Amino acid sequence: MAASNSTRFPTASGWSALPAEYAIPAKPPSLAEAQAYCKRLATSHYENFSVVTWFLPARLHQHFYNVYAYCRISDDLGDEVGDSQQSLLLMDEWESELNACYAGNPRHPVFVALRETVQKCEIPKEPFVNLLTAFRQDQVVTRYQTFEDVRGYCRNSADPVGRLVLYVCGYRDADRQRLSDYTCTALQLANFWQDVTVDYAKNRIYLPLEDLRAFGVTEEQISQRRCTPGFIDLMKFEVQRAREWFERGLPLAAMLEKELAIDIELFSRGGQEILNAIEAQGYDVLRSRPALSRRRKFLLLARAAVRRFV
Repeated sequence: MAASNSTRFPTASGWSALPAEYAIPAKPPSLAEAQAYCKRLATSHYENFSVVTWFLPARLHQHFYNVYAYCRISDDLGDEVGDSQQSLLLMDEWESELNACYAGNPRHPVFVALRETVQKCEIPKEPFVNLLTAFRQDQVVTRYQTFEDVRGYCRNSADPVGRLVLYVCGYRDADRQRLSDYTCTALQLANFWQDVTVDYAKNRIYLPLEDLRAFGVTEEQISQRRCTPGFIDLMKFEVQRAREWFERGLPLAAMLEKELAIDIELFSRGGQEILNAIEAQGYDVLRSRPALSRRRKFLLLARAAVRRFV
């Protein structure tokens, strides 16, 4: 779908789930308007933790809002349209706006704001493109045979987010990126194990099929939400695997300036708390979706606050 000055996201049947504000305007907004748009989007969506906590230096807040807004809409184009072919067409147009951002002539408010971020933080286009690769993959791949296949998906769906965070924070070296990849893949795995039923409702299974076979779990059991002893053993195995990936990434915090380290570690600990929540309900993620209570979130924030001042 070629972009033009009058292009809008379609609003015909099947597209009604997309917010009207996602449309590409005929004329670009001002930088201030674009930044306000990204901040509003970033602060109005549910997440396990806020995109920006009060530990993060204020100078970075807007950059994080801008990056998040790109990720949020990209994800919604993959998950909220309801038609894979239309999603793919929209992502092509979204990528055209990304290219326009790097060329200096974007129209969508996300890219107007993001252009300042990519220039000031010297962010390459690759991580943004990789995220779109993952969202496109979701339209055509719904099952993964091996864990390495899942890991391959995470390289595009999760790892680029951590690398974008590092770029915004001024870090560009391979060692920090490698540790960030461990953490981001672990976070993605924790979300997968948390959302088994949510993903299955979208006809997606991220649990490796080789693992289902090894533990005697069938897709029918997942569809019927039957938590068998085999499924519990499967989830114990997958939760432990995610914990090991978190452990690999923990040294990253010691390689960042203190304020940033606290924020990064908070997200890592939050992901581990999701795994704890899965364990606390006996690994039965089919009966109900594990989630962090407000109390657990508060305790994590309180512990981080204490660390900030010691």
